[in-house]
Amino acid sequence: MTAQKQSRGTCQYCGNEYAKGGMIRHLRACSEREEAITAAEQQSNATETLYHLRAQDNYIPDFWLDLEMRSSATLKELDRYLRAIWLECCGHLSQFSIGGWSGREIAMSRRTDQVFRPNVELTHIYDFGTSSETLVKVVDVRQGAPTSKRPIALMARNLQPEANCIECGQPASWLCMECLIEENIWGALCNEHAETHPHGSYGPPTPIVNSPRVGMCGYTGPAEPPY
Repeated sequence: MTAQKQSRGTCQYCGNEYAKGGMIRHLRACSEREEAITAAEQQSNATETLYHLRAQDNYIPDFWLDLEMRSSATLKELDRYLRAIWLECCGHLSQFSIGGWSGREIAMSRRTDQVFRPNVELTHIYDFGTSSETLVKVVDVRQGAPTSKRPIALMARNLQPEANCIECGQPASWLCMECLIEENIWGALCNEHAETHPHGSYGPPTPIVNSPRVGMCGYTGPAEPPY
């Protein structure tokens, strides 16, 4: 896949695009987010510690998410969220650890406030065969009312990295699995060449969606925010 020179993403509150490196600063100052927080506090007196988490793929960091997670939520709920938005294909096993594959495994039952500390980075591994690895760390903390009734709120995510057709160089939205598996080529295809591309031993081209798991274990998405 041909990634953008500078990964950009969309703020879920105001809809504007920002560079990955600037999104955290934007979210701290976003007026629409402040309005959402004020509205939540007016509707509820219940407050708790809320963690701003940056999650990104370990191998292709152009795939990233900014999440706000309740301190009372568990890693199991984060696991479910990552599966829903990015990973789930065949019900594979997963785990969280500190230190990657050889690091210390963290139980899914642990609460957010029991795990996340400054300079602590968790590795989430999904599928121990064709694995996807997501790095998760806390980048900010606030005290207040959650803006969502759910344990996790999506605040921002990357724009889908660009991919160009291997036949003509035009924007691509399909992937040839035979090119990927047999020839180790990112066989991205435009709509036209997806119809005429000669490879079909692994079935028709699969859609390219906004997920780092595209092309792995037959993943086809949906790669849409679960909430």
